[in-house]
Amino acid sequence: MAAAHTFTVTEVCGEFRVRAVCPGPVGNVRCVPSSPSPAAGPAPTRVRDRRADLLVTLAALALALWVTSGMWRDPNSRAITVNSSDQALFEWLLAFGGHALTHGQNPLYTTLINVPDGVNLAVNTSITVYAAVFAPLTYLIGPPATFLVILTLNLAATAVAWYWLLSRHLVRSRLAAGVGALFIAFCPAMVSHANAHLNWTAGWLVPLLIWGVFRLRRPGRAVTGGIVLGLLVAVAFSIAAEGLFFTALALGVFLVVWALHPARRSEVRAALPRMAAGLGVTALVAGALLAYPLWLHFLGPQRFHGTGFDPLIHSEDIAAYGSYPRRSLAGWAGWGTSLAPNPTEENSFFGVPLLLLAAACFALLWRRADRAFRATLAALGVTAVVFAVLSWGPTVKWSGRRFDQTLPFGVLDNLPVINAALPSRLALVVAPVIGLLLAYAIDSLRARPPRRRVSGLAWALGFAAALLPLVPTPLLTSVREPIPQFITSGAWQRYVPPDGVLTPLPLTVDVYPDGQRWQAYALAHRQGEFRIPSGFFLGPGGPEGRGRIGPVPRTFDSLMDQAGRTGLVPIITDGSIRESRADLRYWGVQAVVLPDRVHGAKFDVDEEALRRTATALLGPPERVEDVWLWRVPA
Repeated sequence: MAAAHTFTVTEVCGEFRVRAVCPGPVGNVRCVPSSPSPAAGPAPTRVRDRRADLLVTLAALALALWVTSGMWRDPNSRAITVNSSDQALFEWLLAFGGHALTHGQNPLYTTLINVPDGVNLAVNTSITVYAAVFAPLTYLIGPPATFLVILTLNLAATAVAWYWLLSRHLVRSRLAAGVGALFIAFCPAMVSHANAHLNWTAGWLVPLLIWGVFRLRRPGRAVTGGIVLGLLVAVAFSIAAEGLFFTALALGVFLVVWALHPARRSEVRAALPRMAAGLGVTALVAGALLAYPLWLHFLGPQRFHGTGFDPLIHSEDIAAYGSYPRRSLAGWAGWGTSLAPNPTEENSFFGVPLLLLAAACFALLWRRADRAFRATLAALGVTAVVFAVLSWGPTVKWSGRRFDQTLPFGVLDNLPVINAALPSRLALVVAPVIGLLLAYAIDSLRARPPRRRVSGLAWALGFAAALLPLVPTPLLTSVREPIPQFITSGAWQRYVPPDGVLTPLPLTVDVYPDGQRWQAYALAHRQGEFRIPSGFFLGPGGPEGRGRIGPVPRTFDSLMDQAGRTGLVPIITDGSIRESRADLRYWGVQAVVLPDRVHGAKFDVDEEALRRTATALLGPPERVEDVWLWRVPA
C-alpha cells in the first residue's frame, strides 16, 4: 500500500498528521483522503467538510448573538446588569483610543481622567488594538454599539479559532472539532466574563498563540514563524495582557511535561534549536513593539505593583468545580450556585457530570494511545491539575468555608507579576484542556466505534448529560440612565473652556460610571475634550504599595458618596466647606453637574440628597437643560 500511495507528514502540537489516500485510521496513524485531481471535481469528503465548517461558524455566531441578545434591542440604552461599570469603562476606552489615534495623543497615558495626575493605561486593560481597529465604527455608531459588536464577535471568533486549530491540526473529525471548540468558547467561564470583559472574551488569541508556538518546530520557520508569533504576542498584550501571561504559563507547563516524557526526548532534542531560534526572533519582534508599553507598565508614572484585590476573596472555591453556573440551562432550572466572588468570575463551574466525562475521556484516550500520544495526554493532565490547584488561592475554601491549609498560590503570591493575577482566573486554563479531551475522545470514538451498541449509547448519553446543562442563557441586561441632553447637545461647552474640567455628581468611580460615559460620548461625537477628576481605573494608593480602584478619596467626593449611597445629607461644617472648595481648586473644576437621574452600577443613587449636599457646600445651583449646575470660580 505504501508503494501505491503518497504520504505527507507534518508535525503540529506534538502529533504526527499523515495525509494519504487510505480511508480511515491505520494503527496509530490517522489518514485522510488526498486531494482529488482537478478533473475529478470536489470530493464528497471535502464538500462535507466545508459544510461542517459553515455549520460550526453559524452555530458560533448564533450562540454569541443569543448570549448578548438582551443588549441588541437598544445598545445605547441597555447595560449588562451585573457589571455596567466595566461596560462603561470599555466603552470609554474605545472612545478614548479612537480619539487619541485621530488626534495624535498618547493612547497609553491620559490626563482626561484623574486630573491632575492622569492615568497610566499600560497597567490597565487599555485594549489599544481594538480601539484603533474599530475607531471608524466607534465614530459611526457610538461606543455602546461598538462595545456590543466586539463582545459578540469575541465569542464567535473564539469558537471559530479553536475549531480551526482542532480541525486543521489536531483531530480528523469535524464533529469532534466543533464540539470541542463550541464548548471552549461558550464554557461557563467565557459566558461569565461576557459580562462586559472585552479582554477575557478575546479567547480567539489563545489558539493562534498555540499554533504560533508549535509552528516554530518546523524547519525553516525560525524567522517567519518568530515574526508572526511576535506580532501575535504584541496584539495579545494590548488586548489581554493577563490572558497572555496565563497562556504563556500554561504552554510552559505543558511543554516541560511533554518534553520530559521518554517518548518525546529525541524529538525535543532535534526541535530545540529551531524552537530557541524562533523564540529569539519572537522576543526581538515583540520586544521592539512593546518596549514603550512595557516601560510604562513597570517604570512609568502612576504605576503600581500588584492589585488591590484580595486573593482570599478572588480565589476559586473547590466545590465550584462541580457546581453549575447561573447563566446556563442548569442555572435557569435553579441548580446554579453563588460560590463565585461575583457573577463575572464563574471561572470553573463545570458540573459533576462534565468532570466525570472528562475523566472518562482521558481514560479512553490513555488506553488507546501509543507512547507518543500519551506524552500529550500526560502534559494536558498535569497542566489542568496545576492550574486548578493554583486557582484555589492561598488557602483551601470549600462551599464558602475557609480552612487554614496553605496552598501553592500562597507561596507564589509575593512574586512579581504573579501578585497582580487573580487566582480564581487561573481556572480559565482548565476549560480548554477539557475541550481538547472532548474533541480527542469524539475523534477516537468515530475512528474506532465501540463494539457494543450499548457502549456507544452510554457515551452519547454521557456527553448529553454533561454538556446540555451548560448551554448558556442570555446575559442579564437592564435599562440604564440616558446621557443628559446637557452633554448630547454640546451645551457643556458654554460652561467649560477647552481642556477644562467638569465633574458629575457623585464623582466618577467604578460604582458611578456616568462621568466616563459622558466623556466617551463627547469624544466619539467630536464635541471636544473636557476632563474629569477621579475615574474608574487602577492606580497607585493601595495598601503596601499595591494598586487601588480610583484615586485616594478626598473630602468633597467622600461627602458626595455618602449622600448618594445613604440618601442622607452629611453634617456640613465650615471646615468641610473649605476643604471641599479646596478639592475643587486642586482638580481645577469649572462646573459641577448633577443630572436628574444618576446611574449607580451597584445600588440606587439618591439624587435629591446629592443636590442638597452640593447646595450646602457650593450654594444654589442653576438649571441648564436637564441638569443642575454649579459654577466654580477660579
